[in-house]
This record gives sequence, structure tokens and C-alpha cells, in this order.
Amino acid sequence: MPKAASRFLRRGVLPGAVSRVRPAAVPWLAPLYVSAVQLGAYATARLPDRRRTELLRAHSTNVVNLRAGRWRTLATSAVLVEQPLSLPYAAALLTVLGTAEARWGTRRAAAVFAAGHTGACLLVYAGLRGRVRTDPPDATAQAVDVGASYGFHATLGALAAAVPHRGTRTAATAGLLALGTWPVLRRTRTFTDAGHLTATALGVMRGAGIRRRAGRTGIGRADGQGPGRRTRPGPGRGHPA
Repeated sequence: MPKAASRFLRRGVLPGAVSRVRPAAVPWLAPLYVSAVQLGAYATARLPDRRRTELLRAHSTNVVNLRAGRWRTLATSAVLVEQPLSLPYAAALLTVLGTAEARWGTRRAAAVFAAGHTGACLLVYAGLRGRVRTDPPDATAQAVDVGASYGFHATLGALAAAVPHRGTRTAATAGLLALGTWPVLRRTRTFTDAGHLTATALGVMRGAGIRRRAGRTGIGRADGQGPGRRTRPGPGRGHPA
């Protein structure tokens, strides 16, 4: 994760996103997922290099696998990484996924992650399918493409788009999209850079939808009211800030 992106975790994105957290919401899937990914990374790191590469390639969402109909890689690629997560990245991943789970509940947070990961993988595949050689496959067609980064970027984008305060929300989403666009404009760009930008954009769209629904139903209010309850009508009720 770029260092600049981590600033959004300390500024308005996460504080704003958790400003209406339900007191009873305790994340459990996020730490379980991050722990499983890290343990799996240490386990695969012990394999011989050739066997490890074959394992990761078999579970990658690359052109060869998806063109052959190995759609299971859309799921398995999200739980494997090329090497153990660094401590800062693992902490950022846990913070973002845990915040989303506490804010929206386990099912919705998991859906945001899954939609961002799957959507980005499929869109990248669609963009590469006609541009790479598959017989025999070139390096890009059979690249190792695994990890949690697409889901991470999607969840972070959704959290930014769901911040209640309009100014903070606009700055956060614009900043994240700008950070994602910069690597794509470089000559040394890779398809993974495009995937990160795509995942962020998908997350922003999903977060905007969550914010609109929350504004209409009153879900996740800081005053502890149940879903849909209101203490007074008030001007602008049901409209996002």
C-alpha cells in the first residue's frame, strides 16, 4: 500500500466512517481473515520455490486460468499472497476491514470486499484477454496474481464514500482515486495498478450506495436508535450530507 494512502487511515476516512458505529458491533471476520492469510503465507513460504510458484499460479486470476473456466480462482486468489504481509500492511488491512465490519456488519463488509475483488479481477481479465498471447502463454497471461489488495482498495474506497461529512467525503474519495490513478499513468504501470484503481472505483460506488440507504433508513446512527427510528423529522432527513 502506498505510504500516501495510509494517511487517509489517520485522517477523516476512518474517524468519519466509525462516527456512527453501533456499540454492539464487534468485528470478528476481519481478524480471522487477516490471520488466515498471514498463516497461509508463512506455510507457502516454506515450500520449494518451484512448487510454491506453481501453487500460486494455479490459484491466480490470470488470463490462462479464467479463460479455461477456473472461476474458483476468484475466491482462492483472495486468501493467498506471494509473501507474508509486512506488519504495516497487515495492520492497515486489519484496520480497514475491521472498521468496515464494525460500521456495516459482517455480511455487508464481506460483500463490499468480495465485490471489489471479484469485479476488479474480471475487469482486468477483460482488458487483458485480447492483448496477451495464450498459445503458448506469455508471462502476463500466466502471471502470479493473488492477494488481498483489490478487496482492500475496494473497502477503503467504500469507507471514504460513506463518510457522513460532505467535505471530508469529497476530499477522501478524490484523494484515493488520484492516488490510484497516478501509477496507471506511469510508463512502468502493470495490470495490477489498473486493478487497484478499478477496485477503488468499485468501492466508492458501493460506499455511495450504502450511505444513501443509511440516510433513508437511519441505520447505524450514533444515538443508538434502532434501524429506521427517528427522534424528530428535522430538515433534510433521509438526504446524505
